[in-house]
Formats: sequence, C-alpha cells, structure tokens
Amino acid sequence: MRRRFLSISVLLLGVGLLWNAWDQWVDRTILPAMLTETSVEMQDHDGTLMRAFAVENGRIRLSVAPGSVDSTLTDMLIAYEDKRYYRHNGVDVWAMMRAAVQAAFHGRVVSGGSTLTMQTARLLENSGTGSLRGKLRQMRLAWALERTLSKADILHLYLQHAPYGGRFEGVRSATHVWFGKEPTRLSPSEAALLVALPQSPENRRPDRHPNAARMARDRVLERIGAAQVLSDVPRAMRPLPRLAPHLADALRIEQPNQTRFVTTLHAPVQKQMETLVRMHAADQAAGVSVALMVVDYHNGAVLARVGAPDYSDAHGALGFVDMTRAKRSPGSTLKPLIYGLGFDRGLAHPDTIFADRPARFGRYAPKNFDGQFRGDVTARTALAQSLNIPPVALTDRLGPQRLMASLRAFGAEPVLPGGKPGLAIALGGIGLSLEDLAKVYGGLAQLGKAVSISDQRHEETQTDQVIAARAAWQVGDILRGIAPPAGAQGGLAYKTGTSYGHRDAWAFGYDGRHVIGVWIGRPDGTPVPGAFGADHAAPLLFEAFGRLKPELDPPPPPPPDTLIVTTADLPAPLRRFGSAEPNASGPVLSFPPDGAVLEDGGTMVKVEGGHLPLTVLLNGAPITSGLRQRTLSVDLTSPGFSDIAVIDASGRSARVAVELRP
Repeated sequence: MRRRFLSISVLLLGVGLLWNAWDQWVDRTILPAMLTETSVEMQDHDGTLMRAFAVENGRIRLSVAPGSVDSTLTDMLIAYEDKRYYRHNGVDVWAMMRAAVQAAFHGRVVSGGSTLTMQTARLLENSGTGSLRGKLRQMRLAWALERTLSKADILHLYLQHAPYGGRFEGVRSATHVWFGKEPTRLSPSEAALLVALPQSPENRRPDRHPNAARMARDRVLERIGAAQVLSDVPRAMRPLPRLAPHLADALRIEQPNQTRFVTTLHAPVQKQMETLVRMHAADQAAGVSVALMVVDYHNGAVLARVGAPDYSDAHGALGFVDMTRAKRSPGSTLKPLIYGLGFDRGLAHPDTIFADRPARFGRYAPKNFDGQFRGDVTARTALAQSLNIPPVALTDRLGPQRLMASLRAFGAEPVLPGGKPGLAIALGGIGLSLEDLAKVYGGLAQLGKAVSISDQRHEETQTDQVIAARAAWQVGDILRGIAPPAGAQGGLAYKTGTSYGHRDAWAFGYDGRHVIGVWIGRPDGTPVPGAFGADHAAPLLFEAFGRLKPELDPPPPPPPDTLIVTTADLPAPLRRFGSAEPNASGPVLSFPPDGAVLEDGGTMVKVEGGHLPLTVLLNGAPITSGLRQRTLSVDLTSPGFSDIAVIDASGRSARVAVELRP
C-alpha cells in the first residue's frame, strides 16, 4: 500500500512538474502583432466602399468591425470547422486524436485537427502547417492566444485574416469581391462558400476550377446538416470599386495618418457621372479631358466629383490630373456674378439698356466673341447672349477689386497672372478652378449667400450674404430664360463659357437644389480647335441633370424687394446704363466719402447741390423718396460693401461706396 501511494505521489508530482513546465512554456510565448495593417478606405456618405488601397505585398485587407458579420457565417464556420470552439482552450485534443486515428486507418488525411484558434495562429504568423514543428508552434500560440483574448476576439482575428483568393484577405474583402456587398447580411449559400474558400487554394479560383468551389460549398452544407441550395457560386471575383480616385488620392496625401475617409459623395451618383463623362470624352479629340462636379448647395455637400474620364495612363499621364482643382481661364462664366454685383449696387437692372458698341477703357478695347456689335440691348439680353462690352463696363464702374473680393467671399481662390486685377478679368483673364466656380454658382443659386462646399463631412457654418437676394434672383431669372441645347428640357439656370483660344469649354447650371459644373479641354493647356462651351459642355450639363433626377427642383420665388418692371417703368437713372452720371449742377454726396470704412451700421448721409426732392437708394433699393432735406441717417444691414446713391428731382445722381466691417 505504501509503495502504491508513493508511486501515485511521484506520478502526481511528475504531472504537476510537467503542467508547470507547460504553463511556463505557454506564458513565455511571444505573440505576433495582432493590430495588423488594414487597407485605407474611402467611403461615401452612408458608408458604401468607393476605394481601397493595398497594404503590404499588394494585399487588400479591408477592416472588419466587431459585430459587423452576419451570424449565419460565424455559426456555420464554427459548426463546420470547430464544433467545440467555445469549450476547448485553443487545442481540441479529441479532434486531434480523431484525425490521427482516421489518418492511420485510411492512410491519408481525412479530417483536420486544427481548431479555429490554431488556424488564427497560423494566419497571424503567416506560417505553414506541413511540419510537426510548425504544428507545435501553432498549438503553443493557440494556447497563448486563448489566455490573452476572448473567443469573440479570436474569431474576429480569423475573419480579418482568412485568405479568400488572390490578394484578398478578410471576410469583408471577400464579400466585396465575390458578392459586391458588405458581410452584414448573407444567404446560407454565400455563408457556406465563405466557410469553404479559405480551406484550399483551388476553392479560391472558380475561374480555373469551376466545380471546386461549388463542391466545397455543398460539403459545408452537408456536414452541418443544412439544406442544399440551388444558387450557383460566382464564376470569378469582381473588381473592387474605384470611384472618385482623384479625390481618394488627394485625401490620402492631405491626411496620411487617416485610415478611413467618409465623404459626402453618393456612390450611385458618382458612378453615373463617371460613366457619363467617359461617354462624352470618347467623342472628343485625342488628349481632351472632361471634368464634372455635382453639389447640393443647400448643405454644401459634393455628391460627385469626376477629375478625368479615365484614371489611367491610357492617354498619357494626363488621366491622373484632377481637373476639378486645376486653375484655368473661366471665359464668360463670371458674367452672371458681374451682373449680380451691378444689380446689387443699384448700377443696373435686368431691363437697363446697355450700349453694345465699340468702346475703349483706357488701353483696353474688348470685342464680342464673333466681332459683331448689337447696339442698344437690355442687361437681360446682354447676359443671355454673353456680350462682352456691357459686363466690362459694369466691372469698370464696380472696380475689379470688388469683383475679386466677391469671388473670395464666395469661397473661390482666384489666381491673377499679373498680380493686379484689371478689366480683363471680366472676360476670363484670371485663374479659377471648376470647384471655385461651383462655389460661385452655388452662391448665386442660394440667393447670394456663400456656400461652404466640401467633399468631407463638416459642420455647417454661418454663411455670409455676398450679394443681395433680389440681385441673385434676377441673375437666375435671366439664366433660366436662356434656350437649352437642342432636345434638352428648359427651366435650368445655366451659363456657358469658352476661354481665349478655345482652351477651355465650360458650362454651369443650377435648379432649386443642385449645381453642376462641367469643364472640357486639354490638361496641358493647348487649344482644342472648335471647342465651345455652348456646343460641347452644355449638352453634358443637361444630361448630367437628367441622370441626377427625373425633374428639376423649382426655383425660389422672387424676394419681396425685387423690382419687376419694364425698361419704361424703371427710375430714370436705371433706364440706361451711365445716363445719370454726376455733374457740376447735380447733387453731391459730401458725406460719407467714397471708399469710407465704417465700424458700425449707422451713418449720416449729407447731400449738397441738386434739386429737391431727393430719392436715396441703398444698394439699388429706395429707402426714401420725396426727401426735402439734405441730411439723412442710413442703417447698413450687413457687413461688406454697400452703395449709397442719391437722385435729385431732375434725375441727376451721385453715388459713393462704403464698407462696413464686422
């Protein structure tokens, strides 16, 4: 009895020593890195994948968020691969013994003894399974993982690293390339295929082994006792989305430490616009590029941004140039803003008569695009026909600096070739991008308020009133009256432009919700003979609106202070541009001085000369008439530039510009 007791004691001691040695051996295990690099992603506004960048060795490993995988897959995976997953400590001894017996009996491997934890260990170390040493290493690492992580964490690591064919790793990569969707909702057939794919290389190449993947899927369903399905497996992997690639590259350069970019883009809209741009580019001459932007100006969200027709070097490296950001000559696209500023400052009205005749402004003598002159025309006609003399005359009265200040107030970042603005900027002598002009037209559409345009989610900020709402509405009313291209539906407020030498063809349009801008040209700046905004860019603009929505959103009603009358019913100084110039016998505004900068919103207006009674206008809107005194207190309602004008009983006028600083 004593000898038996001694033997048992020695045995227990030996077991204890072995257990302690094994325990220390497992504790000394050096764990591999578990925060594996995942692909940088760009997503649209609701999380739809638009672009994914490769990690090491060109692999695509999309991040799998905990809880984002359909339980159909995880339940099926455990039932097929590791039924005792939640009961073992990383190594299933019974499964290994069964595998060994079956192998000895059949003379070949019938079933594997690796647990999901051991498979995860192999994936983390990127090691093979063929040698005994490798299997022991996986067992040791599996035991160590079970001591460090929860079962849910280990399962998540497996789903993040499992190979699913080619360079794609992780279940989320798999569902995108095999089914074109996220792994949140999977059918039993899809789940079974995802269980089978990582098990052998032939399963992951249906194009080379058309029956292997289907048979493997069926084996999974059979082993777990699930009903067979009739749907077939995909024949090949589909490419990952690569939408808005120029934007994705720019965001990655600007924010190199960011791993996920959530944009304001709408993937379906982006895809439609990219297809449309490619179609139109195919009809252009060699080397001609096309760019397009779609913006919801109510919240400033960019819905689509196409920098070029083809993101490749198929036509040279120019396909990689993002032409939504390139600074180009805007041609005639600034004319609506110029008229808006003129209407805002009380210099003109849509029915004011302009003289479209040869004119010289110092050394500058502009001509119309066709070299012809139309004589007397209204501002409405001049803008609709894109005549050049009237907007240059307006810019001369406004001052080029005011036009520049308005561009910046709308959020544009103009580039001046000579450094100092001159009258030539009215006809395109300035550098602006498609994005810059989208901000300007978005501001006009928003009735004169600056729009904070962004392609990333941002806090909505207080917008500034750059020009009066009535002036912006009057511009939109004119643009809506321009005849659309042949076969297109009217009602869109739009303007085209062509830069000097036919280098750039533009078209911008807006309805009650969206603004779309189009640019066509060569990225290297060489001319495109015969390219006109009206003939080439405008049809694309209207087709883009047609693809964006079935019907145009209605425009806003005219603001209450909008003066809607004919030329004959306008006040005398507004009937003809420049007819009420101040003269020696007319009124003179002695205070405030022209160009004064005011710190608060109130100022005293003093008038000398002229015949009573007087009419005083603030930014073109009468604030008093029949005034029989020569002083008046005026309140300026918003920061920025304002015009104060006075008209006497004889129709003669005087005008000063002041600036109210916030």
